[in-house]
Amino acid sequence: MNPSERIDLLIESLHDWRGQTLATVRKTILEADSEIIEEWKWMGSPVWSRDGMIAVGNAHKDKVKLTFANDAHLPDPDKLFNAGLGGNQWRAIDLFEGDKLNARALKNLVRAAIEYNQLKLRSKSPAGTRAKVSKSKK
Repeated sequence: MNPSERIDLLIESLHDWRGQTLATVRKTILEADSEIIEEWKWMGSPVWSRDGMIAVGNAHKDKVKLTFANDAHLPDPDKLFNAGLGGNQWRAIDLFEGDKLNARALKNLVRAAIEYNQLKLRSKSPAGTRAKVSKSKK
């Protein structure tokens, strides 16, 4: 079974608001960028990646948690992050029953995470393999 099918099964197994919330989060993340891939890690966690991990989704008893990797480095002008704020690396969005997801803000956050991942990749590549940027003449 591929990761997307496993995520489908997880969502289907959640017969309350958490299944619908996780499905909405998933749809919003995938709409943010057509090159995002779905993975299944840590014995049962949906993971969304592009050029590195973006976020991990988990359904808990009383919430759906969307944990972003590297998001201590990302701007959050819409104040989506409401958990893990004291850490040096990870930030999370805890969604509780009745919460409304700000899809526009989540898409912006996902795109910022992708940009951060790509910047990290470029900075790690050897100088000879980096794309050369030509300066425009004025």
